Amino acid sequence: MTTMTASHLVSRWSGAFWSGALGICAIVAVIRPAEADPRAVVELFTSQGCSSCPPADKVIGDLSSDPSIIALSMPIDYWDYLGWKDTLADSRFSARQRAYSRMRGDREVYTPQVVVNGSAHVIGSDRAGIESAIGKTDNSAGVMSVPVTMSLSGKQINVSVAASKEPAISHGEVWICSITKSVPISIAKGENRGQQLTYHNVVRNLLKVGDWNGRPESWTVPLENLTRDGVDGAVVYVQDGSREKPGPMLGAAYTSLH
Repeated sequence: MTTMTASHLVSRWSGAFWSGALGICAIVAVIRPAEADPRAVVELFTSQGCSSCPPADKVIGDLSSDPSIIALSMPIDYWDYLGWKDTLADSRFSARQRAYSRMRGDREVYTPQVVVNGSAHVIGSDRAGIESAIGKTDNSAGVMSVPVTMSLSGKQINVSVAASKEPAISHGEVWICSITKSVPISIAKGENRGQQLTYHNVVRNLLKVGDWNGRPESWTVPLENLTRDGVDGAVVYVQDGSREKPGPMLGAAYTSLH
């Protein structure tokens, strides 16, 4: 699974006019807008081989039903040597978790770990701690302050990022994640052997949509670049910094694909 950034995969449009050449024969006039203005993006770094993770996986399941929170599961691969290879793990998620640690200036890389709004980290099973981190990060400059909308129209997703409400916030990377809302897994070996566990809002693919520079911007993303077996949702987020140096979350949106 490779992160795709090639310009031909995503086209930009402005106002009511679409200028991208996507090769789509028709656009069906059925639009399902995403929930607007969530207060937090909560990323769980988890592993099927971690005995402490199932309670955190359940917390993410609970949070995924809250429309004000975008909860994501990002299974890591560095515990695969302990006797069970995580069937959902992606090395990019392990790299993302380490990048967060470098940006914070600590060495806190563990499972289950939640990163709230790109900055605060909390033990993933600590529901009260997650809520507290959401409240604290919401008071930080620029965090979740940029309106993001996403809608499904025919064979494409339309993504719009509004102008910055704060002059100091003028740049971010725009990424789209395809997700599977619920994935049941039977664990045969390792610390969780014999358990049937369910993972929620599992990220299955990542695609960089573009760069946002503080002004209103819009893009279209062909669904064929996101879909794979089991994918039934999508999340767009705008984040300060870069993939190697991720900063605070500036805005996000979610839409169901079914």
